Amino acid sequence: MFQSLSEKLENAFRKFKNKGKLTESDIKAGMREIKLALLEADVNFKVVKDFINSVSERAVGTEVLESLLPAQQIVKIVNEELTNIMGGSQSKLVISSKPPTVVMMVGLQGAGKTTHAGKLAGLYKKQGKNPLLVACDIYRPAAIKQLQIVGEKLGIPVFAMGDKVSPVKIAEEGLKFANQKGYDMVFIDTAGRLHIDEELMQELQDIKAKVSPTEILLTVDAMIGQDAVNVAKTFNELLDITGVILTKLDGDTLGGAALSVRQVTGKPIKFIGIGEKLDAIEPFHPDRMASRILGMGDVLSLIEKAEQAFDEKKAMELEKKIRESTFTLDDFLEQFSQIKGMGNLDQLMGMMPGVKPGALKDAKIDEKALARNEAIIKSMTRKEREKPDILNASRKKRIAQGSGTTVEEVNKLLKQFEQTRALMKQFSNPKQMARFGKKKMKIPF
Repeated sequence: MFQSLSEKLENAFRKFKNKGKLTESDIKAGMREIKLALLEADVNFKVVKDFINSVSERAVGTEVLESLLPAQQIVKIVNEELTNIMGGSQSKLVISSKPPTVVMMVGLQGAGKTTHAGKLAGLYKKQGKNPLLVACDIYRPAAIKQLQIVGEKLGIPVFAMGDKVSPVKIAEEGLKFANQKGYDMVFIDTAGRLHIDEELMQELQDIKAKVSPTEILLTVDAMIGQDAVNVAKTFNELLDITGVILTKLDGDTLGGAALSVRQVTGKPIKFIGIGEKLDAIEPFHPDRMASRILGMGDVLSLIEKAEQAFDEKKAMELEKKIRESTFTLDDFLEQFSQIKGMGNLDQLMGMMPGVKPGALKDAKIDEKALARNEAIIKSMTRKEREKPDILNASRKKRIAQGSGTTVEEVNKLLKQFEQTRALMKQFSNPKQMARFGKKKMKIPF
């Protein structure tokens, strides 16, 4: 995410780092580098101009020029100004005081509107809501079927009337159905086009007039750079959107859209799509995104992901097993599931402070290894999982064949398990814990 922009900003900051004190000419030269980095990242020219003016004005003040660590002060100012141009603070989805909350999804074809209608519905289902998806795209081949498949995967019903009924009528009947059946959120998937045209906008305006949506969310493909801002501006002028979902931010995105949309349209980015999976959607936090761009990490989002994957009851059971030294391969497997539940490991590493985007581009994290380990453990009998000491050569060979792996991989997993069990045994012993800080431990992950 924003790898190219992050690297260019890092290079710009180097102009400040080796100087004990900064002059106004030093700052001017550094600002020129930052300006070029933003323009090359396809950020809107006016946004760049305003941003550089704001940063420069603060950077030539006493807080920087008289600071013992001026480079850090400039990074702090850039971080704060980046946060400001992206909206300052999180803008949450408005929930209607009188259900249902109606969310109208709009955007051009190919931006991921249908998928993200499902992703959003799934996100709110996890929060205890009872959502309904409404299929109003009658033009794109298989659009209705696509929404139904997404809904089925998420366990969310889809209201559809086929492709012979007008989208306005479908939206109206879908809302009636939601009221009758007690759905408290309605996500309306509308049609898109390859470009904005009068017929499309008139249809969307008619749906808006008929259902009075609580939110109109524009889905924008972040990969199209500056064009994303132009699309957002036009949709906003014609529909008065309430927010934006930026999709495909997991790709090699320049970053221009995220840094420009809020400033140009005045409408907030509310969510970001960060992958193909149906749970790959996040609320947009301007401050956290600025930190990610500057390589400062995003610890809060990392903690939230951990909390979502965390099962308190299972954690208490695990704690008891650690105390009683009864940690088994089944428990080991459960830990793999918790890790997988947190999402893409490359993205998680990118949230760690000091790990800049692109820093791990040559060090691939082997998520397939988790799947192989899972297959190995599931190929064991219950007795073998509880007492791995009984695993002799013939049993290991059988397990390797059953899991599609090798005996070497089985042995490697068992070694990891033993290391983990030994580490946990130390955690369960107060005397060992007292010496823990003095001893370097190798964690087997």
